Amino acid sequence: MKKYLGMYIIRPDFTEDQVNSTIEELNKIFTDNGGEILEVDKWGLRDLAYEIKDFSKGFYVKFFANANNEAVAEFDRICNIKEEVIRHILVKD
Repeated sequence: MKKYLGMYIIRPDFTEDQVNSTIEELNKIFTDNGGEILEVDKWGLRDLAYEIKDFSKGFYVKFFANANNEAVAEFDRICNIKEEVIRHILVKD
C-alpha cells in the first residue's frame, strides 16, 4: 500500500449532516477496499478560485490515506459519479 494525499470539494448548499455523511461515505471506500484513512482535515466552506458547476463556494476536505490501486480507482470512479463532489484530486504523498 502507498500513502496518498487527497482533497475534494463538496457542494456548498449541503447541511452539516449531509457533508459529514458524504465524508463518511468517501472514507468507507478506502476501508472497504483494504486501505485506511490516516487523517481527515475539514477546512470548511471557502471561496473557489473560479466557478464550478455554478458554485462560487465549496466545502473543502483534505485527507491522508494508505491505499492500494483498487481503492484509488474506486475513489476516483465514485467521485466522478457523485453530484455532491464538485472537484477531487488524489496524489501519492
